[in-house]
Amino acid sequence: MDKKNLVETISKKIGISKSDSNEIVNLILDEITKSLSQGEEVVFTGFGKFCISQRKERNGINPQTKEKIKIPASKSPKFKPGKILKEAVK
Repeated sequence: MDKKNLVETISKKIGISKSDSNEIVNLILDEITKSLSQGEEVVFTGFGKFCISQRKERNGINPQTKEKIKIPASKSPKFKPGKILKEAVK
């Protein structure tokens, strides 16, 4: 499923226009992004949790030149599935 399919499904199930459904999906995604960018976790009980993972600075090798390089510390978003989602996928 992609965003377009999600918008269409919501539109049909609730009986709203696709543009209203698209606005709702965009609002939800924007709020999740905003919360994560502020360092907050986003939790949907049973479904899962979006959080930020901290990566430490580390040494690496440039694959083209074989030169040793420092890879800087960074943050990346992570999703941890909840119990209900894990059981549904089994």
